[in-house]
Order: sequence, then C-alpha cells, then structure tokens
Amino acid sequence: MTSAPQSQPGERRAVVTLENVTKIYRMGANEVRALDGVDWVVEEGSFWALMGPSGSGKSTMLNILGCLDRPTSGRYILEGNEVSRLDDDALSEHRLQHLGFIFQSFNLIAQLTVLENIELPLYYQGWSAENGVRRAEELAQRVGLGERLNHRPTELSGGQQQRVAVARALANDPSILLADEPTGNLDSVTGVQIMEILRDLNRQGKTIIIVTHEPDIARYAPRRLHMRDGRIERVEVDKP
Repeated sequence: MTSAPQSQPGERRAVVTLENVTKIYRMGANEVRALDGVDWVVEEGSFWALMGPSGSGKSTMLNILGCLDRPTSGRYILEGNEVSRLDDDALSEHRLQHLGFIFQSFNLIAQLTVLENIELPLYYQGWSAENGVRRAEELAQRVGLGERLNHRPTELSGGQQQRVAVARALANDPSILLADEPTGNLDSVTGVQIMEILRDLNRQGKTIIIVTHEPDIARYAPRRLHMRDGRIERVEVDKP
C-alpha cells in the first residue's frame, strides 16, 4: 500500500488525517472493499485532486471526507477531532463548521434566488437575517455575480450556477472545500473559469480537494492522488 506524504516538523498542520481507513459494502453474500487500508494526510492550504477509474474508491473517499459516510474501520481525524464514530448529529455539526461542498449538478434550490441559495447554510448556523444577507452579497460579488442576486437558477447559465454553488460552499468559511467533478456539467471554457476561481481561493489559503476524471482539470491541483481498487496507487506532487 502506498501512502501520501506525511507531515514533518515545521510543515503546515494537518487538517485531514486518514489512518488505515477501510470501507466495506456488503451486497448479499458479496463483500466490496471500496477503500482498503488508506493512509493520507492533507495539510492546511493544500490543493489535491483525487483521480482514478470508476470503482477505484474516490467517491467513497469523498463521502467519508465530507462526513456523509463512516469508515468500516480505521480513523478519520478532521481538524484535530476523530470523527469516525460520531453520531449523525455530531457529524452534521462538523460538516457545518468545517466543510464546504461543490457538486457536479450544482444542487441549487430552484425556488430560491442567488442570494437566498448562498445564504442558506448561514440560516442553519443561526446567523441573523441581516448578517446573512451581508455575507451572501459579499460572496456573490466575490464570484462575479453581484448583479444577479435576485435571479433564480433557471435564469442562469451552467457556469453561473456553479459560481453560486462555490459562493454557497464558502458561506460558513469552511476550512476545507470538497468538490465532486465541479466542471463535469460545464463546457471547457466555463470549466477553466471555475477552476481559476478555485485556484485563487487556494492561493488565499483555502484547502481544496476535488474529484475529477479529467487530467486537464486535475493539473490545477499541485498534488494529485491516484486511486485503484480502493487503494492509493501513487501520488504526484508538482515541484514549487
């Protein structure tokens, strides 16, 4: 089994640590090891791409990282807290505090405006309406949608919808952004624009992990983790 580079003294702190993580799905009499003893450390401010063929385990990895699923065995340490065995309420709290999600299909609420979609996570965190609106307006400006605040998703292009999704993911100022095929439903030009936004966010210090099957998109991430059969096959790290 190949492991990603471990943190050394003097390096940036780890925001994610996976220790011998295994995920087993049982389908009747069959047992599928979606993850098979994965060790991985993600440092604060790093930018990773998860790659691999269908069935390699990258989606399962993202679900565990996002506290949407639990490992069958092993430890998942998120921002210094072991979350592997937390109950659903505690996992939800960690998602709200530490994680932002960007999906291939945008996952916007059609009945809500741009402003309301961005503001939604803040509502669940108990922000006041005034502060939530102010934060949502600031983020809409940040992703270039300051003039579209009152538009609904059906009135936006795919690229604009993904910009809303990025802004929504940033609403609670998460320590980690998780993006599942963030350019999968976009044309190549719009996909590049979204990746430039993510690269700028990383340069500003945000930790980002994306799942992608596109090598051109993966190259935006200086660190690339290749998976196969539930294991880490190899890790590529660009030279500074």
